[in-house]
Amino acid sequence: MDAQTQARFEAQARIIKAMAHPTRLFIVDQLSKGEKCVFELTEMIGADMSTVSKHLAVLKAAGILSDSKRGLQVYYTLCCPCVMTFFNCVESVLRTNAEQHLSFVE
Repeated sequence: MDAQTQARFEAQARIIKAMAHPTRLFIVDQLSKGEKCVFELTEMIGADMSTVSKHLAVLKAAGILSDSKRGLQVYYTLCCPCVMTFFNCVESVLRTNAEQHLSFVE
């Protein structure tokens, strides 16, 4: 593998790694429905604000989210809503795995 290819796959891995947590997947899913402020996400997740803020910072650093400050609140949006296509793919893999598992049981 050449250096350029290696760098591209490393960049892709950083993005996937940033989403590799159930809370961060939930955040991305919720933001696919529209922008939310930290307070709203904190209530939805049921965690303290500092924990939610850390998850948001990971997603933002990976380029998945953008933010804007309005007054005292920070609002987050998805930079690329196409990330939900990845979610659909993951769901397809889960369905396929379940079907294969069931075929072994039968």
